[in-house]
Amino acid sequence: MPAAEGFPKAEHLCSRRLIEQLYTEGKHLRCYPYSIQLRIVDEEPLCQTLIVAPKRHFRHAVDRNRQKRLTRECFRRTKAPLYECLKSQQRHLNLALVYTGSPLPYSTLLQRMKKAIDLIIKELNSL
Repeated sequence: MPAAEGFPKAEHLCSRRLIEQLYTEGKHLRCYPYSIQLRIVDEEPLCQTLIVAPKRHFRHAVDRNRQKRLTRECFRRTKAPLYECLKSQQRHLNLALVYTGSPLPYSTLLQRMKKAIDLIIKELNSL
């Protein structure tokens, strides 16, 4: 598996300070079933991502964990164009993907994630 297709720990957004800054200073986008927060930053790595499935939408932990697992897998498989865009523009990004819809099949989620990545790239090009 190429390194670009992985989702290593370094690419996970874990810092409370960075998460707070992402939600207070970041830009909000919607692409059903995802609500997206993004913020241009100066720190490495290229992109740090936070994946959320709110308890408000998924009461049971098993359901939340499944949605986060599916979202992580979809992001991992479709993130290559986003990383190419970030490298070409020499930018770094903090990103939050919040799953707000009802449970959908994996194939549909993969298509929607591609649309979400395209929307993020379009937004990066306009900044």
